[in-house]
Amino acid sequence: MSRLAEPSPRLTIRCRWLISQTGPPLEAGWVRIERGLITGVGRRNPPGPSDEQIDLQDTIVLPGLVNAHTHLEFSDFEAPLDATGGLPGWIGRLVHHRRNLASAGFPAETLARAIDRGLHESAAAGVAHIGEIASCAPPTPRGPRAPMVRAYREGLGLRPTGLAAMTNAVSSDLDRLARAGRPAGISPHAPYSVAAPLGRWLVDSACRRGLPVAMHLHESLEEEEFLASGRGPFRELLERLGAWDSVHPPPLIAPADWIGLLARAHRGIVVHATHIGRDALAVARLARHRDRLAVVVCPRTTRLLSGTLPPVQLLAAAGIRVAIGTDSRASNPDLSVLAECRTLVDAGLVSPGESLRMATAHGAWAIAAEHRSGRIAVGRSADLVFLQPATPARDPHAAAVEPGTRVTATLRRGRPIFGRLIPTVDPD
Repeated sequence: MSRLAEPSPRLTIRCRWLISQTGPPLEAGWVRIERGLITGVGRRNPPGPSDEQIDLQDTIVLPGLVNAHTHLEFSDFEAPLDATGGLPGWIGRLVHHRRNLASAGFPAETLARAIDRGLHESAAAGVAHIGEIASCAPPTPRGPRAPMVRAYREGLGLRPTGLAAMTNAVSSDLDRLARAGRPAGISPHAPYSVAAPLGRWLVDSACRRGLPVAMHLHESLEEEEFLASGRGPFRELLERLGAWDSVHPPPLIAPADWIGLLARAHRGIVVHATHIGRDALAVARLARHRDRLAVVVCPRTTRLLSGTLPPVQLLAAAGIRVAIGTDSRASNPDLSVLAECRTLVDAGLVSPGESLRMATAHGAWAIAAEHRSGRIAVGRSADLVFLQPATPARDPHAAAVEPGTRVTATLRRGRPIFGRLIPTVDPD
């Protein structure tokens, strides 16, 4: 067995299957890593010398997975919140939880622990890159190694009196992230929670700073009812929360118009899009702007809150990139991207290969990280996940999403953030 806890500066890894996302899977594949970068990819016998060579035999190697949409601050939930009443009912319980924390002072240590727990769970699930929705500038991970996080600073508010406070808080947090050199973005929360003036300011800020954007859209039928009529469960929820001014209702923006606004940024994500098939204009605008907008679906969260699965086939038919996220532990039992893939595959909505592309190349593109992650290719960062199937795989795509397959290691820039590389054979 190996003496290695982590790879040496120059390393060649052999495996049963290498899924690079640049072409067909390579049987008896290999990948060479030097100083955190990929310097060679091939099959059979790797050319040239190597300081260390590891044969992982039946292992499947993939690009590090991308969780393109999550909320790590809820990673301390042991189980999802009750979904009775659909999305409005669930949001009411989540806000109640947040307000209880706020009344207790919500110490920074609590947030840091939840985020660290989510990062550790993500790394153990094979995730190397995360698109995080952050209600404040998230603390720097305390561990030395973790997935790369793009923090989309969330903005929301419906009352004019809160506009200045929200814009100041968002600006301050984005400045802090920029000074720390951490990838950032901006997230207008949702069309039912962001008044038009705030929404336009958030998108304008993203354009000025050159940041990507992300927004929840077409997540529920109750959202559609509220935006069309101003009535229904969302109106009742906002009134209970004291967020709605019935005398002077705030101006809101329709989902299709939001898509036009988001497309002003150089890259953007529409999250969930569960019922977007009911809005032909929104689908048409998404398709028109597919050079800069993607959709991120969170299948198990959507099933919990809406009783259905995302319209991935409709979106793919329109030529729109679809990526995968886990949302949060407040709506999901875990942060496994592969479990999200399996949910779509088991429902017959995508093939195993399509689901893995959603979880790698499409996810990297969605969070504006496509030049360094999502594919295994020379010159890219060595962000890799190693999967051990229950039995030797004939079809690596199918084996990767089978329930018995486990993650044995995750690398970011060639260094383990989870697990160990355990070779079966050490060269002489």
